[in-house]
Amino acid sequence: MSAESVEAELQETVNYTPLQRMRHSAAHVMAEAIQEMFPEARFAIGPAIEDGFYYDFELPRPLTPEDFPEIERRMRRIIEARYPFLHERWPREKALEYFRNKGQVYKVEIIENLPDKEVGIYKQGNFLDLCRGPHVEHTGQIGPFKLMRVAGAYWRGDEHRPMLQRLYGTAWFTQEELDHYLWRLEEAQKRDHRKLGRELKLFLMSEDVPAGVPLFLPHGEMLRHLMESYVRETQERYGYQHVWTGHLGKVRLYKTSKHWYTYRENMFPVMQSEEELSEDDAYVLKPMNCPHHILLYKSQLHSYRELPIRYAEFATLYRYEKPGVLTGLARVRSVTQDDAHVFLRPDQIQEEFDRAVNLTLEVFNTYGLNDYWIRLSLRDPNKKEDYVGSDEVWELAESSLRAALEHRGLEYREGIGEAAFYGPKMDFMVRDALGREWQCATIQLDFVQPENFELEYIGEDGQPHRPVMIHRAVTGSTERFMAMLIEHFAGAFPVWLAPVQAVVIPIADRHLEYAQKVLAALKDAGVRAELDARNERMNAKIRDAQLQKIPYMLVVGDKEAASESVAVRLRTNENRGAMPLAEFVAHITEVIRTRSRDL
Repeated sequence: MSAESVEAELQETVNYTPLQRMRHSAAHVMAEAIQEMFPEARFAIGPAIEDGFYYDFELPRPLTPEDFPEIERRMRRIIEARYPFLHERWPREKALEYFRNKGQVYKVEIIENLPDKEVGIYKQGNFLDLCRGPHVEHTGQIGPFKLMRVAGAYWRGDEHRPMLQRLYGTAWFTQEELDHYLWRLEEAQKRDHRKLGRELKLFLMSEDVPAGVPLFLPHGEMLRHLMESYVRETQERYGYQHVWTGHLGKVRLYKTSKHWYTYRENMFPVMQSEEELSEDDAYVLKPMNCPHHILLYKSQLHSYRELPIRYAEFATLYRYEKPGVLTGLARVRSVTQDDAHVFLRPDQIQEEFDRAVNLTLEVFNTYGLNDYWIRLSLRDPNKKEDYVGSDEVWELAESSLRAALEHRGLEYREGIGEAAFYGPKMDFMVRDALGREWQCATIQLDFVQPENFELEYIGEDGQPHRPVMIHRAVTGSTERFMAMLIEHFAGAFPVWLAPVQAVVIPIADRHLEYAQKVLAALKDAGVRAELDARNERMNAKIRDAQLQKIPYMLVVGDKEAASESVAVRLRTNENRGAMPLAEFVAHITEVIRTRSRDL
């Protein structure tokens, strides 16, 4: 946490919701319990967060989960005592003297960085803290809670400052809400894409390749191929042309686009080219596609009649993410984007925006991702130095995108400071089966890059005009979207997306010949099927197929061979009984063709 965010936390608590207010109060109660156990403890900050609260401490020894029951016991006693939360305003110097005398160096540092002549103080029971509040009226209003985990946290997020212990907890209004939250956490662990990725043989991370570079096994590559092929097919129906622009760029290209000045720390180290030694001619692993697509546009003269021109590319990009943020497929250093850039006239913005939205919603509907909200990501007007382009250009871009959203009737929330450095964007925030949010699709409106690269088209008046750009991704990163799908479906993908759609299981060796006939019929129909000819019992083969989340298990024995049928079992353990082979083939091919989410 930066110095600015520590002080911001003290400022922003005034906007707490009732639930956040209760959680903030729970953090103070937890701090009081810690003070009872460790009188020499030093306290940093203790805010409410999305699903609970935490407090940062400097303690004489590390906390462990074995300490949690005792801390919780003391917290319950404080809660049952119904101590009021008493608020006071102290002169700055009085607060500094008090916390210095107590040896609370972190509180002193916070006060020294606050501009206020007075600071807020809250007290409950035997605990007094620097805090702006607000809190509940008394400790008895704190609902069911549970301590969750302890982790390390550098003071102010600076690795050169002391490492503190961050104790996390959660609190809810009712026991039912707490129980549901704990169930969601347990379910999330079961669905963790890193765990399922290993179990389903989708991908792996190896110490023999750079961190953040996943390796995909055959089933994982099939999943990638199916995902990308579907988006490619859909994009072509919407008028996109697919291009390819390689893996390297020169520094000069990213200087023109201004990425070099705003994104350089996220680019992999450059390498000098063989021909030149200047910085401008050094090579960079490609971190984004837009400058390269712009080169494609600039390679030809364009008429207003040709626009819009839509380029799309499934390109693997390389971005240096710090090791601490790498998370399986959800945060990687080699990231594949279903990236697209549209070059259009200003009068085409609304129509092209609608096209991009329609494409996105069609893809989401196919995947069954119908729970989402839209964030309108805008420039932070207080940090204009972080963006390129004039105020006039930004006002035009933001008003155009807002008008496009409102014309379409789409509800949105504004996200100040979430814009790209060259323009505002709308981001689709998708909720998965457990209600967790993932940023997926994005549509960005850009007046800046056409100016940077001096792009032109010849207008109806025969004069050169400046086009507008739309940057657009449907699923965003293939890797991140795959991580979400694995967890959303708990590895049980829709049939059309399953790497293996059916497995044929002969009961005994004498049924192997008919099982091979069934396998051939499935493959001839385009079904991804396998034959389990292992010398194992039938029930063991069924169990293994279910663990692999294979949609259909086709058991064949004497009766099935004699009647040209298959006994159909589902991964859900449902037994559908015998079905003529031709009928099953017709059924599964229709499920695949329609991309149905039903079996």
